[in-house]
Amino acid sequence: MRKKTVMDETVSGKRVLLRVDFNVPMNSNGEIEDDTRIRACLPTITYLVHQQARVILCSHLGRPRGMVDEHLRLGPVARRLSEIIQRPVKPLPEAIGPGAVLAVSAMQDGELVFLENLRFYPGEEANDPGFARELSLLADLFVNDAFGVSHRAHASISGIAEYLPCVAGLLMEKEIEQLGSLFEEPAHPFAAIMGGAKVEEKIEVLEHILPRVDLVIIGGGMAAAFLKDQGYDVGISAGVLDIAGLIGTIMQKSEAFGVRILLPEDLIISENLEFGATVRVEKAGQIPAGCRIVDIGPQTIMEFIKEIGECQTVVWNGPMGIFEIPQFSGGTTAVATVLATMNAKTIIGGGSTVEAVTQLGLAGRMTHVSTGGGATLRFLSGKTLPGIEVLADKE
Repeated sequence: MRKKTVMDETVSGKRVLLRVDFNVPMNSNGEIEDDTRIRACLPTITYLVHQQARVILCSHLGRPRGMVDEHLRLGPVARRLSEIIQRPVKPLPEAIGPGAVLAVSAMQDGELVFLENLRFYPGEEANDPGFARELSLLADLFVNDAFGVSHRAHASISGIAEYLPCVAGLLMEKEIEQLGSLFEEPAHPFAAIMGGAKVEEKIEVLEHILPRVDLVIIGGGMAAAFLKDQGYDVGISAGVLDIAGLIGTIMQKSEAFGVRILLPEDLIISENLEFGATVRVEKAGQIPAGCRIVDIGPQTIMEFIKEIGECQTVVWNGPMGIFEIPQFSGGTTAVATVLATMNAKTIIGGGSTVEAVTQLGLAGRMTHVSTGGGATLRFLSGKTLPGIEVLADKE
């Protein structure tokens, strides 16, 4: 990787501002429901502590929109991290200002503190230079381990580079290397599986990745858009936008590059999206006006699994259906299961897809499960991520 990492710097005794993405799901009682994002940053945190750095963690939580929200304080997150690493992690009541400066000045080597929610301050999302400068006064070095928000030009992501040397954390390094490997001589056959919503953004990914893949498999909300473009009736399926021109371009380019695009031959449909809803299987193009596509059908599942099983590299972004509802989850479960059994490079990206493989207990059997949603899409689209762009280059 051409960017410097935390291991390229001497950190012993230094104040290190570590940006993490601990925007974890919490229930109404303020309890953390899933600590996957916390655990993903443990290699960087552990390394800094063992190197006797003074670790100043910072993150956002939720969308308080520049105002203090008592339900979005980071105290519970600091406590969970403390439980995991079995070390004290002191939550601070603010992120900038005299109190934060005083608390950091009292730190000893190897200690950790956690700044309050960055998004309590309007300057964070506005990328305000004044806010970035105040953050920088706390530290000697900035380490970005928050790949999941590195597509945002926020003060704690890119603005701080004006005031502190910036390097990548170990999670950030892993994300860049694993996602980047898809564009650097990947093993073939190489398949891209695309589903879910955000159709326009995923078409941008397809445009960038088409010259490198052999096969594109389309499911979920993407399938509804593609099928409609092919002249099929898709009922009242959500996410079908007027993007015929974009899809037409993809179809033309795929033919020019010799890339096969597989669309569902049959689909699971339903009149509503409730738990226990009645479902039935219909052929593509035979979706009644009052129904919507909720999953790929059994014949399509068999065909997709067969094709996927022959690949040496697979990148998957977007579920095959509305997997949160059990009777709509068959396609997503089948794809995740076959990927988990393959002797191939399997890269999983996108919030919903990551959630699915995690719920199925299969995340640990994939080559890489990205912590980014929008950041992963932007990276795979070949676009610049502000949080990566500002990292120092290796000499």
